[in-house]
Parts: sequence; structure tokens; C-alpha cells
Amino acid sequence: MRSKHSTEKRADAMTLKQSIKTLWPYITKFKGRVFIALLALIGAKGATLLMPWALKEIIDSIDKSINPILVIPALLLLMYGGLRFASVFLGEVRDVVFSRVTEHAMRDIGLKVFKHLHSLELAFHLDRQTGGISRDIERGTSGLSFLMRFLMFNIVPTLFEILTVAIIFGTLFSVWFALITLLAVAIYITFTVTVTQWRNRFIREANAADNLSNTRAIDSLLNFETVKYFNNEEFEAKTYDSFLANWETARLKNRMSLLALNSGQALIIASAITALMWLGAKEVVTGALTIGELVMINAYMIQLFLPLNFLGFVYREIRRALTDLENMLGLLNKKPQVIERPNAQNLILTHGDIAFNNVSFRYNASRPILNNISFKIKAGSKVAVVGASGAGKSSLARLLYRFYDVNSGTITIDNQAIDSVTLNSLRSAIAIVPQDTVLFNTTIRENIAYGRPSASDAEIDKAIEMAHLKDFISTLESGDQTLVGERGLKVSGGEKQRIAIARAILKRSPILIFDEATSALDSHAEQAILNAMRAVTQNHTSVVIAHRLSTIIDADDILVFNKGELVEQGTHSALLSKNGLYAQMWLLQQQDD
Repeated sequence: MRSKHSTEKRADAMTLKQSIKTLWPYITKFKGRVFIALLALIGAKGATLLMPWALKEIIDSIDKSINPILVIPALLLLMYGGLRFASVFLGEVRDVVFSRVTEHAMRDIGLKVFKHLHSLELAFHLDRQTGGISRDIERGTSGLSFLMRFLMFNIVPTLFEILTVAIIFGTLFSVWFALITLLAVAIYITFTVTVTQWRNRFIREANAADNLSNTRAIDSLLNFETVKYFNNEEFEAKTYDSFLANWETARLKNRMSLLALNSGQALIIASAITALMWLGAKEVVTGALTIGELVMINAYMIQLFLPLNFLGFVYREIRRALTDLENMLGLLNKKPQVIERPNAQNLILTHGDIAFNNVSFRYNASRPILNNISFKIKAGSKVAVVGASGAGKSSLARLLYRFYDVNSGTITIDNQAIDSVTLNSLRSAIAIVPQDTVLFNTTIRENIAYGRPSASDAEIDKAIEMAHLKDFISTLESGDQTLVGERGLKVSGGEKQRIAIARAILKRSPILIFDEATSALDSHAEQAILNAMRAVTQNHTSVVIAHRLSTIIDADDILVFNKGELVEQGTHSALLSKNGLYAQMWLLQQQDD
């Protein structure tokens, strides 16, 4: 039960150039804030660079002032304190001002990805791994925040600070101070980049293992009842533990590679500081440098290598964040297979006539579903679709709703091809009660109201009554405020089906599709629902996909499917008189009853 996941970026991940192009409009959306943040950054860095100089002046002044004039050191001390405060305060101002840009970008990008996922076709969502995608989005938005905060305000300013310190050393002291500083920085950056590139594969391995374990955990918990039915708690625990073991191994490799990186960086920094202090100490002994200047060199080195050490962390995290961000933004590269034409018009419903004209459809080349199907459904009529499992009955509903597009042929509503009208107008015209009803983890009333969120309380109550839910709700302590649980696990199959019917009633669509809507009901509840369906389908075009033939004997027309082909068509009595496939199905079900 183990799937193979690449430890590299996914094939659909964006490149760095594409990611920057995608993010740039969000960064420049608040130009004023970005400008103020940059001013605060410049002020903070200026104060930081002046602090070692102020410290040197204080020490030299005290060193020579055996005389009692202490005004200059006092002013310098105040200046030093002011510079230290300004460095911290302006840095905080920068973060506060820029946080609005960062957080708004995270919100906009997150919303864009979320909306895009909802625009993708049903096939993508049937194949997807929800846990893995949720982790990609979570890590991607965190990566975006990290990049926008650190790339702009840490890496570039740190490189500027390194260059400035090298110029100060070269100007005020020996050129060797500048050369040692620049050489150490160059070796440090080269080492960091090289080793980080090497360990990126361990980071991706850990991410892939994290995705797998999370996906498996969510999948197991969502199928809680199935696990219990087959007493597979121990099997699930062992399977989950195997994924966690892979995650543990990947994390260990990641930690070991991090040890190598951090140790190498520490060695480079220690060697550079030792060389500079050795050189400085020699010049103090010869009198070429004052004690204050030696302290200034030391302060600059500490001030320089602290952010430089942090730069190593930032670079590692930027590489990681880029991978996460590119994977998340890569979801935007998924092109919907079911799309509107550029000139699509709203569906204009005059009657509600539906026609399938020579329609063929297959999910993939090896799985043909419908073969050259043609039939018409008159406006206001009730048409039933029957046949064995896998005959293509539910695929008709999915094609009509444009969850998929046909491979050949056309489907029309009132002589308008459904692929020529807007998806919103098409889907607003059709209400579906699916075979497998999945509810949101909220109250019964809110699940029903989802059919039309703007509906009034009276309309919701009417839908509850028509779906014969009133008696059931009256037995509950919290009534229609009762929580249904995740995926509706707290209510029975029949109750879920009636909630779905009430939701479809509330949508008020002229075309209704019932995909085996009574399959989970007992005989009493089935009759109640059938009565509700008869009431609600009056003056509507309705399609009833059914397994039990006794539920559709009043249909105006019955379509009999077998192996993807329409083999019989007619009323219940007409089909019985033909003594064909429908008559055989009827006889078998009567015998079973």
C-alpha cells in the first residue's frame, strides 16, 4: 500500500522565474508600505554600522582622558545607546510596516490556489491526495512569508553590510583586513551554497515522507467506519508506522547533513575571526592601532558574522521555501480540462428539453463508458435511467453537469450545446442528489441551507418538510442544530439522503437529477421520499437514475442501458410487453422481493 513519490520538485512545480513573476504583483500592491519599510531598513542598517565606531571613540576617549573632562565620553555613550535603540526600533518598524504586504500576499495567493483547485475537473479531485495537497499549501504559504520577509530584508542588506565593512577596514586599516574579510565571506557563501544544494534532496525526501504519512493518516481517519468493520486497527497502525519510519529516516539524514553544514560554517567563521584578531593584536603591540580600534574591529566582526551565520540559515530556508512555494504555485499550472469557451453565453432556459446526440465517452482509452448514445428528454417529464452496475448510468449525470466533457457527440438543453454556455448558468439550472452523499461537519440546518445560502428560514423549513425530515429532526435533542459529524458519520445513510434531497429542493433548479436517491432507504422511508420526489418534480424536468425498478414505474420514459449502450426505451408497461432486458430485470427483482 505504499506509493512512490519523487523526492524532487513535482513535474508541475513552477520555476523560480515563474514564481517571481507570479508573486511580483502582490509585492508591489502596497508600494507606499514597501517604500517606508525600505527607509526603515536603511536607517536600521546605518545605525548598526555606526555602533562599532561609537564604541571605538568611547574607548579611545576614556583611554586618553586621564584628565577629568568626561563630557565627550558621556555624549558618546548617549549616542551609542541611541544608535543601539534606533537599530532595534527601526528594524521593528520595518517588520510591522511590511507585515501587511506579506500577510495580504499570503491571503491573496492562498485564495487564488483554493479557487483554482475548485475550478479543476472532477477527475483531478478523484485522483488527488488531499493530505499531501493540504501540506503543500500550508508549507507554500509559510514559504511565501519567509521569502518576502528575509529575501528583501536580510540577504540583500547583509551583503551590503559585508561590502561596507570591507571598505571601512581597507580605508581605516590595512588592506589585509579587507581581503581576509572578503575571502572569508566568499568561502563561506560558496561552502553554504554547495552544501545546501547537496542537502536539498534530503529536505525533499523529508517533505515527501511527511506528505505520505499525513495523507495516510487522513485517509485512515476519514474511513474510520471501514477500519472498524474489518477490525483493521492494528493493520492501519502498522501501515502508518511504516510511513512514519520512512519519515524518521529522512529526517535523520536531513539532521546529519545539517550537522555537516553548520560545522563547516562555524570553522570558516572561527578561522576568519582568529586571523583578523591576530593581525589586529600585532598592530596594537606595534602601536599602529589603538585599543579602541581593535575593539572596533572585533565589534564589526561579531556584527558581521552574526548575520552572516544567520545568512547561512536564511539561504537554507530560502532553498526549502522556494521548493515549497514552487510546489504550491505549481498547482496553478494544473489546467482545467473542463473550461468555458471565451464567448460562452448564459444558458437560456425556455422549456428544459434535454438531448444527447451520438454521445460517446470514456474515462481513459482502456475504459469506454458510453458508446454513441442518443435520446431526448422532454421538458417537464420524468425520465428514469436503469441498468446493471457499470452500464454508464451515473456518467450521464456527470456529463450533463459537465464534470467531464464528451469525447464525441453533443449534449443540448433547449437546443443550446452545454459546452457553449457558462458553467455557472448550466450548473445553476441542475440540482443533483448524488448516490454517495457527503455532508459538511456542521449542523443539519446549515447542510440543507448550503443548497442556497441566501434562502430564508421559511424556505429551509419548507425543504425540510418536503424531504420528510421533520419527524426525524423532532426526535433530536438539538433539532436541526444537531452536528452531523465529519462526512456525515453521525447520521444514517437514509437521513443523509433526505438531507441531500432537501438541499436539492432548496436550490430551486428547473432540472433535477436523482442518482439512486433511495438506495440507502428502507421501504417506509423510500415511499416517503418517492412522494416527496413526485411533489418536487412537478413542472420540472427530472432524471431518476435507479436500481430498484419499483421506484420508477410512474416514469414518463425509461432508458435501459447495458454495457454503455442504450438497448431499450419506453414506459414501464411498454418495456414489460417487449419481454427484453427490462422485463428480465423486473422479474428478477420481483422474485427477490
